[in-house]
Formats: sequence, structure tokens, C-alpha cells
Amino acid sequence: MLQRKQFSWAKKISAYVNEGQCQKGLTLIHYLQKSGAEITEFHLSAVLKACGRLQAIDEGKVAHAMILKRGYHGDVVLMTSLVDMYSKCSTIDSARRVYYDTPKRDVIATNAMITGLCLCGQTTEAIQLFDGMPSRVVGSWNSLISGLARNSHGGEAMQFFKKMRSVGEKEDFTTLVSVLSVCADLAQLINGRQVHGLVIKHGFEFYVPVGNALVDVYAKSGCMDDACRCFDNMPSKNIVSWTTLIMGYGKHGLGSEALRAFDQMKLMGFVPNKITLLGTLYACTHAGLMQEGWDIFNSMVHTYSITPMMEHYTCMVDLLSRAGRLEETCWFIERMPVEPDVRLWTAFLSSCCFHKNVDLARSVGEKLMELRPQESGPYVLLSNFYGLIGDWEGVAQVRRLMLDRGVRKEKACTWIEINGVVHAFESGDRSHPSYKEIYNYLEDLIKRMKSIGYVAKTGLVVQNVEEHVKEEILLGHSEKLAIGLGLISTPPGTKIVIIKNLRVCMDCHDATRFISEIEGREIVARDASRFHQFKGGECSCGNHW
Repeated sequence: MLQRKQFSWAKKISAYVNEGQCQKGLTLIHYLQKSGAEITEFHLSAVLKACGRLQAIDEGKVAHAMILKRGYHGDVVLMTSLVDMYSKCSTIDSARRVYYDTPKRDVIATNAMITGLCLCGQTTEAIQLFDGMPSRVVGSWNSLISGLARNSHGGEAMQFFKKMRSVGEKEDFTTLVSVLSVCADLAQLINGRQVHGLVIKHGFEFYVPVGNALVDVYAKSGCMDDACRCFDNMPSKNIVSWTTLIMGYGKHGLGSEALRAFDQMKLMGFVPNKITLLGTLYACTHAGLMQEGWDIFNSMVHTYSITPMMEHYTCMVDLLSRAGRLEETCWFIERMPVEPDVRLWTAFLSSCCFHKNVDLARSVGEKLMELRPQESGPYVLLSNFYGLIGDWEGVAQVRRLMLDRGVRKEKACTWIEINGVVHAFESGDRSHPSYKEIYNYLEDLIKRMKSIGYVAKTGLVVQNVEEHVKEEILLGHSEKLAIGLGLISTPPGTKIVIIKNLRVCMDCHDATRFISEIEGREIVARDASRFHQFKGGECSCGNHW
């Protein structure tokens, strides 16, 4: 162009920002400033978007000063962009001041403020602001529902979605993607299927983000076959689609299927990103695919020029140590270019305990308790390990340390959904209306299980009590109670799906295998780590617990 007007510069900067090249957009605005050209509201709008995406708060403040200097503070569009920028930079107080200083706030500005509050975890204020709106559009509902979903307030998000429909507001595909993410996180299969029906009703099934969300819902609800069908029915796919499928396979312990999908993805011309590679590596870890895992890890740097994240290193530590190669794991950790974090050490400690390496377990456990003295996980792992090997003095020491430091063990909780109602159980729970029936059924079931080889892992009970008392404690584990309710409340042959906030314990894992055989039921257990699919006395994890 022989002549470049302000509008041309604005279009160029916006193009960079919209394509994700935000730093180039900021470089252009600096060049424009030095040239002495006039900076307009169009330039500043693009700059604020770039600053928000880059979390470049200093440049954002400069842009804010320019807005005030040029008298643009009455422009509600610019002020809304400022609210968005400050929110994305986690400077919610500044966002709040800009919002309330804007003379003519419209519904879009309020939506931006709701989104910003949710981004910064202030969901109560976001709900109050939403409730105080004189009128709302679908974007208002979307801002709140998606914000609540991001903050793990899935139950509230679902309530607002139901309220949205009850007042006659029509959902759009953004609403449905947010609600599907809630259903996925909560493993609400019934709600997920109902939202799937709405997707079909509105004709949104061909939108790639919706298709991705459906694959995620079914994968996280223990229905990998349905997830695969949704994936196959997608007319077009992106890298997120393939990554979601691969991660679903990994969570279900289907390592070979994940690797086949990974290879097929590459044949289709898609280049894996760091999340795709993480999902594939995770799948190898949970299926015990040692060589394949090494190949994926090495390809990150040498083939795809991707620097491994801590999560990739943690997967490799988990892969090596689960296989019992503890010395090799130590060698790997020592040569890592980054300092190991708590999750990595926790994965290693878990395997040290599983393989009963007392010295390593004690060493790693002490390191973890120094790193995060207020986190209960390492204490519990080490205490359970000492109990397993009969070191009651070790158990007592760990418990005294927890008491001295004021550390409380996170309570195990398991959920099961029956006829649209979610039932929650804690270990030893007797608060459920059907608890007597559940315990009676489980006691009879345990007798039948023992007759075909089940032996309770009483060593997992760290209390120094009689064996029969330990068995009673194991019987009251939250996983067994949830499964017991499922068995007495559903017709024979019905699949049972449970969700646990922590890792499924080894005794419950073993017991569930026997239950699936005796009762002829498929039982799916989703814990904090993965899915376990029990059928005919076998688990999909292949004992890579």
C-alpha cells in the first residue's frame, strides 16, 4: 500500500491478534506510536485484546492511560474491552473499577464483568451481578454457566441452565458446549444424553466444538463405545477432537487403541501438540506400554520440537516406577532439566509403596512432606504403606506428624447416580436411608466372594485392631457402599457406574472384580486417576492399578 490510513493499521493489528499472533500485534502498535501516527479507538480495542491474551498487564495499563488521555472513557465498547483485559490479567479490582466507572453500562459490559469475576474465582459476586440484571440475553446466561463450570461449580451451573430453559430463553451452541463440559466433569450420563438430544434438536451436532464436547462427555461417563460413535459421526475434526479421543482411551486403560488413534491422526495430516502427546503418553502409562511410552517421549523433542512439561515427566516417572524399574526412575529424575514437583514425587511414592521398597518410600515420603507439609496425600500414602508392612511405629510417627502440623486427611467419597438422583457415600457411612439393606447385601456378597477366592486386604487398614474389625472397616469403604446401592436398586444386568474423589483402594479394586463375576454385572469405577471397567471378573486396567 502506498498510503496506510489508521483503519488499515487497525485491520492489520486485529488480523494478527485474531490469528493468535498477539506479540506481533503489539509490535505494530509500538511502531505506529513511534511514527507519530494517531492512535484511534480501533487500534486500542485490538491492543487490549492482545494484552488480555498475553496477560501483558503493563502494556494494558499503558493502553488504559491512552484511552483516558484521548477522552475515549465514554466508549462502552472500549471500556468493556478494558474489563476483559484486566480480568484475564487477574486484576479483578481494576476490572471492577472500570466497570462501575463506565457511565452507560450495557448488557455486553455486564456479561464481560460476570465472565471476569468467574475467571478470578469470585462466583458469588458474579451470581449477584447476574441476578441484578434488569434484562438478560443468551450471552448473559452463557457467561455465568461457563464461569461456574470453570470453577468446578457444576451443580450450580446445571441449576442455572434449567432455570434458563424454564424462563423461555433459548440455548445456543455455546450454552450446550458449557453444559456438556459440566456433564463430563460430573460424569452425569443421564443429563449428558438429554443435552445430546438438545444438540440434535437444534442441529448443532455438526459443530466441531459440540462434537468434541460429546466425545468428552461419553468418555468421562464410562461409555467409550458411545464416545467413539460420536467421534466417527463428526463430519470434520480438529486436533482437539483427536486429543479428546486419545485421552478418553487413556483414561479407560485402552493403550493400544490410543496408539492406533494417534497413528491414524498423523496419517490424516494432523500434527500433535503437547496435550495430544501428553494424552498418548498417559495412555501408555496406564497400559504398561514401556517401549511405546519411551518412543512418544523421545519424539516430542526430536520429531515435534516440543519441550516436555512437568506433566510429561510425571507420566514417564509413573510409567517406569509402575513397572518396578525404581532405580531407572531415580536415574531419570536426577537427569531432568527441571525441578520435580509434588505430583511427580507423589506418583513415584505410590509406586515405591506398591513395590514395597521401604527405603525409597521413606526417603520420597519425607521429601514430599517437606515440600508440601500441609497436603494430606503423602502422609496418607506413607501411613498406609507402613500399615501394609506392619510397621506400626512408622504409622504412629506419621500420624503424630499430621497432628502436630494440623494436617487433615481428605475424606474418601464415592457417588452413584440412580434414576437421575445422585447418592454420595463416605467410608463407614450409615446416613443413607437404605444403609441396613446395603450392609446386609454386602455381608452376604462377601461370603460368596470368599468361596471363590476373595481375600480381604486387611493390611490396608492402619488401625492396630483385630482382623475381623479390619474386615468390617473394609466392608464400609465408600466404593463398596455405592456399588451395594447400585446392586439393590437396579435390575439384574444393569451397568453400574461409580465416581470416587480419590484413587480406588486395592481391596475395593480386587473386590469389585469378584462382584462383577458373581453378579454378572459390568461395573465402571472412575477415580481421581482413571477408569476401571470390571466385567466377568476382569478389569480393563490389566492390574496396572
